[in-house]
Amino acid sequence: MHRISMLDGAELPVNKVMAVGRNYAAHAAEMNAAAEPVIFSKPVTSLVSPGEPIILPRERGSIHYECELLVWLKDGGTNLKAEEAAALVAAYGLGLDLTLRDIQAEAKAKGRPWTLAKGFDGSMPVSRFVPVGAVDNPDQLEFSFTLNDEVKQKGKVSNMILPIGELLSYISQWITLERGDLILTGTPEGVGPVSPGDNALMVLHNHLEQPLHFS
Repeated sequence: MHRISMLDGAELPVNKVMAVGRNYAAHAAEMNAAAEPVIFSKPVTSLVSPGEPIILPRERGSIHYECELLVWLKDGGTNLKAEEAAALVAAYGLGLDLTLRDIQAEAKAKGRPWTLAKGFDGSMPVSRFVPVGAVDNPDQLEFSFTLNDEVKQKGKVSNMILPIGELLSYISQWITLERGDLILTGTPEGVGPVSPGDNALMVLHNHLEQPLHFS
């Protein structure tokens, strides 16, 4: 079973991985897409834990980083209200939704799913996680992504189109949430290409820093 690691070294199981596209209006605008959240999934085999090598695919076109806040759920349910759904969150972390952008563009043009562009092996490097009790105000969480010493993305939970509780509630209307589910909550503007040899840093401000190296 795949697992995530807490800052204190504890490990938590991962059940399934759900993701949301276009949950920040500015990112939707830079992608020339409607600011309407899109739900999709990534296989657990996409996970790359801290310290594991991040090996980028070769000869599959441009690969883009998308840094996102992650939530890990301690319990689940279906048809949840936003307050009920928000109470399921037990830990926060950061992750990259690495995307084969050329493959995704081709899929969009042909009306096909994004699965291969989003779900390839190693497409989701993650940080360690902090417990929900360490976060005083989740609605004020901020994070950033730096690539080769240049800050590329800055995100704020308060800028999400669907806040965390509403996002989880929406997903639960269609797909039952369960303990161990890991949810990517969307990426802010500033996405761009990443290449072998690049170094990066994900920061969940006041909580954690996670260095990354791409091979």
